[in-house]
Amino acid sequence: MTINVRIVQVAAAMAALTMAMTACTTTVSGTASPAPASSTGSADVFANLNACRVLEQLTAGQGFGPGENISRRNECDVLKHEFGTYGLALDPVQGLREYAETTEGVVETSVNGRAALQAPIPLGGCAIVIEVGEHARAMVQVSLISGPHDPQACVDAQALAEKLEPLLPR
Repeated sequence: MTINVRIVQVAAAMAALTMAMTACTTTVSGTASPAPASSTGSADVFANLNACRVLEQLTAGQGFGPGENISRRNECDVLKHEFGTYGLALDPVQGLREYAETTEGVVETSVNGRAALQAPIPLGGCAIVIEVGEHARAMVQVSLISGPHDPQACVDAQALAEKLEPLLPR
């Protein structure tokens, strides 16, 4: 195993850990079930979206591998060797407020006119969190092999978020 591949695997694991710590859904990819109610009593706005299928669609033709469901939640990562990892988490329970309260370095931004937050990933990379509702959000994360503080990660995260936003529920 080359060192570069191992670095990407470590970065992917770190991104997965970060997503697991900041996202909180109970959707299991590939399991048919009724849309669960969120803690606010509303239905899961992401019931018809599978994070891996969406992420694979967004990265098609760019050399990324197949999506890998990284937890029991509706979260997915795709890996491109010698480049880095892109991730997507669809959280029907927590909104931007919860993310801002638990994350350091958050700055307000927008994605195609929709409220969003941007923050560094603690172990390297960049996250963009898009508001889907008061208690729902979609988060993209980018970790690049080039280094934990490469500003290109936020450029790539913004571009990925802009491609994702039209696919999100209103």
